[in-house]
Amino acid sequence: QGKRVLDFASGSGLVAIAAAKASAAEVIAADIDPFCATAIRLNAEANGVGIKFLGSDCIGTDAGWDVVLAGDVFYDKSFADRLMPWFAMLKARGADILVGDPGRSYLPKTGLEPLAVYEVAVTRALEDALIKRTTVWRFA
Repeated sequence: QGKRVLDFASGSGLVAIAAAKASAAEVIAADIDPFCATAIRLNAEANGVGIKFLGSDCIGTDAGWDVVLAGDVFYDKSFADRLMPWFAMLKARGADILVGDPGRSYLPKTGLEPLAVYEVAVTRALEDALIKRTTVWRFA
């Protein structure tokens, strides 16, 4: 409640919508995919919440967010290598960094605290199993 939240790599805006419904003071959904702007706007309208959209690469920037939420971002080594110093910088100045990860190869092996584990039913056409186990981590 009352926090400035960045939903990084927002996709459809689901996490941003949840933050807005949890009474965040401000929610910014960031994604470099231009299709996400429309998806986030439509989903926010359908859920009756206001969300700002950032369509540029914000890695390395700091707009004073209190909380940074990132879902499934450790799928690529070069991307993970860009994220880690940024997350460390934000954490060092006091931001809370939460990452949802389904067991990707490039998730850091240290410096994370597990907060919750979810098992989600998924379609076999898109995933390698019928149930996907996902953990929410806090950068410690």
